[in-house]
Amino acid sequence: MTSNNSAFKAIADPARREILRLLRDGEMTAGDLAERFDTSKPTMSHHFAVLVEADLIARRREGQTIWYSLNTTVLQDVVAWMMDLTEPTGRKK
Repeated sequence: MTSNNSAFKAIADPARREILRLLRDGEMTAGDLAERFDTSKPTMSHHFAVLVEADLIARRREGQTIWYSLNTTVLQDVVAWMMDLTEPTGRKK
Protein backbone atom coordinates (compact mmCIF):
# COMPACT_ATOMS: atom_id res chain seq x y z
CA MET A 1 0.00 0.00 0.00
CA THR A 2 1.11 3.54 -0.64
CA SER A 3 1.95 5.62 2.39
CA ASN A 4 -0.96 7.05 4.32
CA ASN A 5 0.63 10.49 3.96
CA SER A 6 0.31 10.48 0.17
CA ALA A 7 -3.28 9.25 0.41
CA PHE A 8 -4.20 11.98 2.90
CA LYS A 9 -2.41 14.61 0.82
CA ALA A 10 -4.41 13.41 -2.17
CA ILE A 11 -7.79 13.60 -0.45
CA ALA A 12 -7.03 16.92 1.24
CA ASP A 13 -8.01 18.79 -1.92
CA PRO A 14 -11.76 19.20 -2.59
CA ALA A 15 -11.31 18.77 -6.35
CA ARG A 16 -9.55 15.43 -5.86
CA ARG A 17 -12.29 14.28 -3.50
CA GLU A 18 -14.81 15.19 -6.20
CA ILE A 19 -12.85 13.16 -8.77
CA LEU A 20 -13.00 10.16 -6.43
CA ARG A 21 -16.74 10.72 -5.94
CA LEU A 22 -17.32 10.85 -9.70
CA LEU A 23 -15.40 7.62 -10.20
CA ARG A 24 -17.60 5.75 -7.70
CA ASP A 25 -20.04 5.01 -10.52
CA GLY A 26 -17.34 3.57 -12.76
CA GLU A 27 -14.49 4.31 -15.07
CA MET A 28 -14.40 7.71 -16.79
CA THR A 29 -12.14 9.35 -19.35
CA ALA A 30 -9.85 12.23 -18.44
CA GLY A 31 -11.92 14.44 -20.74
CA ASP A 32 -15.22 13.46 -19.13
CA LEU A 33 -13.80 14.21 -15.70
CA ALA A 34 -12.23 17.50 -16.79
CA GLU A 35 -15.59 18.70 -18.19
CA ARG A 36 -16.96 18.67 -14.63
CA PHE A 37 -14.41 21.25 -13.42
CA ASP A 38 -13.75 24.88 -14.25
CA THR A 39 -9.97 24.53 -14.30
CA SER A 40 -7.08 24.20 -16.74
CA LYS A 41 -5.84 20.96 -18.29
CA PRO A 42 -2.49 21.21 -16.46
CA THR A 43 -4.32 21.56 -13.13
CA MET A 44 -6.48 18.52 -13.90
CA SER A 45 -3.39 16.56 -14.95
CA HIS A 46 -1.79 17.44 -11.62
CA HIS A 47 -4.86 16.22 -9.70
CA PHE A 48 -4.85 12.95 -11.66
CA ALA A 49 -1.11 12.49 -11.05
CA VAL A 50 -1.47 13.03 -7.28
CA LEU A 51 -4.33 10.52 -7.10
CA VAL A 52 -2.42 7.96 -9.20
CA GLU A 53 0.73 8.40 -7.11
CA ALA A 54 -1.32 7.85 -3.95
CA ASP A 55 -2.66 4.70 -5.65
CA LEU A 56 -6.24 5.88 -5.10
CA ILE A 57 -7.02 5.70 -8.81
CA ALA A 58 -5.71 3.66 -11.72
CA ARG A 59 -5.25 4.83 -15.28
CA ARG A 60 -5.15 3.04 -18.58
CA ARG A 61 -4.57 4.33 -22.08
CA GLU A 62 -6.78 3.32 -24.99
CA GLY A 63 -5.37 5.01 -28.09
CA GLN A 64 -5.39 8.74 -27.35
CA THR A 65 -7.89 8.35 -24.49
CA ILE A 66 -6.90 7.96 -20.84
CA TRP A 67 -9.39 6.17 -18.62
CA TYR A 68 -9.43 6.50 -14.82
CA SER A 69 -10.99 4.18 -12.24
CA LEU A 70 -11.02 3.88 -8.46
CA ASN A 71 -8.53 1.61 -6.75
CA THR A 72 -11.05 0.39 -4.21
CA THR A 73 -8.53 -1.80 -2.37
CA VAL A 74 -6.41 1.19 -1.38
CA LEU A 75 -9.48 3.25 -0.51
CA GLN A 76 -10.70 0.47 1.76
CA ASP A 77 -7.28 0.31 3.44
CA VAL A 78 -7.31 4.07 4.08
CA VAL A 79 -10.85 3.97 5.50
CA ALA A 80 -9.97 1.00 7.73
CA TRP A 81 -6.88 2.84 8.99
CA MET A 82 -8.98 5.93 9.74
CA MET A 83 -11.56 3.86 11.60
CA ASP A 84 -8.78 2.34 13.72
CA LEU A 85 -7.87 5.89 14.77
CA THR A 86 -11.36 6.52 16.09
CA GLU A 87 -11.67 3.27 18.04
CA PRO A 88 -10.88 3.61 21.75
CA THR A 89 -7.50 2.03 22.54
CA GLY A 90 -8.91 -0.28 25.21
CA ARG A 91 -11.37 -1.83 22.76
CA LYS A 92 -9.01 -2.89 19.95
CA LYS A 93 -8.90 -6.58 19.17
